[in-house]
Amino acid sequence: MSVRESLVDRWSEAVWWDYALAFLLVSGHVVAVRFWGRGDWLSWIESEQRVSLYGTAAGVVSAIGGLSSIAISLYLSSNGERIRAVRRHYQSELRRNWKALLVATALVCMGCLVAQGLDDKSDSHSARFVFEASMALALVRFVRMLWLLDRMMALNDRDQSDPPARPAPRFDPDWRQRNRTG
Repeated sequence: MSVRESLVDRWSEAVWWDYALAFLLVSGHVVAVRFWGRGDWLSWIESEQRVSLYGTAAGVVSAIGGLSSIAISLYLSSNGERIRAVRRHYQSELRRNWKALLVATALVCMGCLVAQGLDDKSDSHSARFVFEASMALALVRFVRMLWLLDRMMALNDRDQSDPPARPAPRFDPDWRQRNRTG
């Protein structure tokens, strides 16, 4: 197994990595803003525009969450041999990943709404960083959703494109008798 495959396996089995990655992304940005005073792009726009952005982002994330629900439905309706094997052997991992995607949708929307409520003219509560943390989590979970959906679609495609299995020959109870006299 390659290093890449090993990392993907670890990432796919532990949904908490998404929170760690989002935290690192936002922490890096906060450090850059606080120490170097650069890159604070949300402070460049007016409070009304930020609040509008927070609300719009919550709506977009909700729509993407709805699409992931559709993807779950499609996955559950697939019934190929490989998909059934994956469900049988990795059911808890799949459930954990799908559930994490839906939970993240709620958390991200809640974070956007909290940022919307906390923002004021001077952003004294640093609501923009709450928003950025929400968007970082949304980004990481979106990557997870695309990865999971791609894997499931690839399995389903292989199940659908394989030629049908040839039926077994008809059972002949007299085959042993014919082989002895032949």
